[in-house]
Amino acid sequence: MTKAEKISFVIDTLKRLYPQIPIPLDHKDPYTLLIAVLMSAQSTDVKVNQITPLLFEVADNPYDMIKLSVEEIREIIKPVGLSPMKAKGIHGLSHILIDKYNGRVPESIEELEQLPAVGHKTASVVVAQAFNIPAFPVDTHIHRLMYRWGLTTGKNVVQTEKDAKRLFPEHLWNDLHLQIIWYGRQYSPARGWDLEKDIITATIGRKSVIEEWNKVRK
Repeated sequence: MTKAEKISFVIDTLKRLYPQIPIPLDHKDPYTLLIAVLMSAQSTDVKVNQITPLLFEVADNPYDMIKLSVEEIREIIKPVGLSPMKAKGIHGLSHILIDKYNGRVPESIEELEQLPAVGHKTASVVVAQAFNIPAFPVDTHIHRLMYRWGLTTGKNVVQTEKDAKRLFPEHLWNDLHLQIIWYGRQYSPARGWDLEKDIITATIGRKSVIEEWNKVRK
């Protein structure tokens, strides 16, 4: 297969498997999405979706959030892990949104990255899912699959994002970001991976990855 044929196969397979693409984190607007994505760092979407309703019942906008102390926020979100840093970030960014943006979430990655506890991936997810601006946030699933598929060197997420943006059409970035995440979870996980169920890797995967799987299987 040529590189172009591999890309087409990935796009077509993911479109067939995920014609409707659910967003993993529950939210109702850009602010609640921003908070949910921030909370998801080194946690699971399932756990975040269990905790955010408790937080948003008390404060689902920056004006109500700053009425809480950092300690009160931390107490609510403690189950998601890294709660001291996340609580401080949520409180701090809520103040900035009010002071600088009239309570609204900015629509650019650059402005979002200036907010406390908001990194490039979080900012990219927010612009893609809240504002439908093309972005290609790379999480562990996308990083793993792009390497398994031989579409990146896999050295770091920065390089993986550059390769994804170079290889895939921009108008598909937002869909592909989510489709690859769902595919990674269902068909190509880090643990308990079965190549026989992973049609994309089995068809276009990096030769060394497939050989390694065959060795382990034996």
